[in-house]
Amino acid sequence: MKIKKELWFGLIIMGLIIAGTGVMLISADKITNGHLGLMMLALVVVAIMMGFPTAFTLMGMGMIFTWLAYEENTTKTLDLMVQSAFKVMSNDVLISIPLFVFMGYLVERANLIEKLFKSLHLSLARVPGSLAVATLFTCAVFATATGIVGAVVTLMGLLALPQMLKGGYDVRLSAGAITAGGCLGILIPPSVMLIVYGATAGVSVVQLYAGAFFPGIMLAGLYIVYVIIVAKLKPELAPPLSEEARKVNLPALTQQIADTVGNRALPALVKALKGKRNAQVPAGYILKQLGITLLPALLFVVVAGLSYRAATAPLPPEEPVSASGGMMSLEGPAETSGGGLAEPPSSGGVQEPPGTLREPPSSGGVQEPPGASSSLREPPGAGGGVQEPPGAAPSLREPAAAGGVQEPPGAAPAATSAATPAPGGAAVPATPAPEPERKPAGTGFWIGFAVGLAALAALYGVMSFQRLEIFKMLLSSFFPLVVLILAVLGSIVFGLATPTEAAAVGAFGGFVLAAAYKQLTMTVVKESVFLTAKTSAMVCWLFVGSAIFSAAFALLGGQELVERWVMSMNLTKTEFLILSQVIIFILGWPLEWTEIIVIFMPIFIPLLDDFGVDPLFFGLLVALNLQTAFLSPPVAMAAFYLKGVSPPHVTLNQIFAGMLPFMGIQVLAIILLYNFPEIGMWLPQVLYR
Repeated sequence: MKIKKELWFGLIIMGLIIAGTGVMLISADKITNGHLGLMMLALVVVAIMMGFPTAFTLMGMGMIFTWLAYEENTTKTLDLMVQSAFKVMSNDVLISIPLFVFMGYLVERANLIEKLFKSLHLSLARVPGSLAVATLFTCAVFATATGIVGAVVTLMGLLALPQMLKGGYDVRLSAGAITAGGCLGILIPPSVMLIVYGATAGVSVVQLYAGAFFPGIMLAGLYIVYVIIVAKLKPELAPPLSEEARKVNLPALTQQIADTVGNRALPALVKALKGKRNAQVPAGYILKQLGITLLPALLFVVVAGLSYRAATAPLPPEEPVSASGGMMSLEGPAETSGGGLAEPPSSGGVQEPPGTLREPPSSGGVQEPPGASSSLREPPGAGGGVQEPPGAAPSLREPAAAGGVQEPPGAAPAATSAATPAPGGAAVPATPAPEPERKPAGTGFWIGFAVGLAALAALYGVMSFQRLEIFKMLLSSFFPLVVLILAVLGSIVFGLATPTEAAAVGAFGGFVLAAAYKQLTMTVVKESVFLTAKTSAMVCWLFVGSAIFSAAFALLGGQELVERWVMSMNLTKTEFLILSQVIIFILGWPLEWTEIIVIFMPIFIPLLDDFGVDPLFFGLLVALNLQTAFLSPPVAMAAFYLKGVSPPHVTLNQIFAGMLPFMGIQVLAIILLYNFPEIGMWLPQVLYR
């Protein structure tokens, strides 16, 4: 019987793990509980590679070694298992997982991906490698709307692979674009993997979503740039679309306008609406098409108006500044630098602090405290004026003995509130304070406005009726997903809702989309509920198994042993990050991302403080790195998803070969993120810190 290469690879890895564990135990002077913990870790990895269920393997190994650590005390072992399971089940973040998964399956079954791919590859027809670029773009948008990896790879394998092969595309490039694009759901929010990492590492899922947004866009952009360069340098690998593939059929009424008036959409529709050669087309149809045509102009007006309002917003009013340079206080006694209250000076009598009620002097005028406005002055009476402190009630006013009311330095008469005293004692209504003047728009706004206006003019200059039909296809496929993405991710990132609440909104949005496209049948709902329950149960049991395994590992002292070993190597922060990412990269070959997160992240996370690494930044590096768990052989689940729906002549080796360049791009993305951490950290710092 001939053994496959992938099986040989797995056997070699298992042999190396067992051999390494044996050498460690033999070379140790004394076998401690920490060594038992490392042996448990090795046995778990080998058992998973042999095909045992991950969650139950973790639970079983954890209970067995906990029993040994507690010196065969069954009661303590069961107590620890129950406590670990309860701790996981009481985690509120996990509620968002079934809701996000349910949203993804509903959107998948709304049949939006087919319309989205068709409209995108027609709109990108002139771009080199347009089919592959449209595939990557579709995968990125759909990953943002669903977060499900296997479904995206499978659907794009059914939809895009036959068209790319028919168009003369290379099998390896086609397979690589589909598998790499389909795996973007691991990184781009709302990623289930980010929720799992956040719950494991104790990092805010909201900040993880904000941090992963730009790295996800960067990785998708690198994929697209690579495909365009390959198509430009080697056109035989990605030929341009034929005229037949670019053809867009027009509706009958639109075709009549195009034949009798002209093919440029905006002027032709205006002329047809005026009655000049309208080819007997109803005015309602023309108005509808004209309204769709003017949507980009309406969007430009709205964006330009909001931008102008933001660019010309008045500056906030400056606070009054005292002569000593500090802010003037009307609240009472100021504090000294030492934090106590300042004593009044001993010479010159006792002085009231600013803002308190002062008795009028026996002679002379009454002076208002600094900063008091003229609105607080009473009209002078028979013997003089009354001076009132800020905020004093009318019942507290004392009549002045003599003299007039003097204006304090810096008081602004324009700040009057109710009435101003007149010479005869009559109150005259105060003049309201003028509104602050808006500042003029800067040069940057006008440059942006001119560029946008030129782009809008160019758009209408080239918008034919064929391009109008493509735009309508985008309106019906791309923009509903954009609205759903903004509703879910926007509410999370801007703090309007928690991930769980946003997931509920997304699930409702999936219902609405499925109903709008007439796909909301009982069969679709049953399938979505079943797949959601299956996926959610897998994730939750993984968390329970991970909690039990981590508790046993910590109880045996395995974490302490690993920490001592790492610290003994005297690594720098850079060397530690390189070592950890290399280990995760290698683990991605035999294991899936779920197993790496729940087994190995509890080992890495406690080490981050020792090297001054932000767990949020580490999570972004791990998220980029775990893309390899779906693209690296021999496991490479994305390859098997694609192989299951590809034509018979597409071999697994061709799919693996096509994925290798995209794995290299992932490594490049990790290097870029490490050298420029602002790619991932800028948005969380702006929004939350």
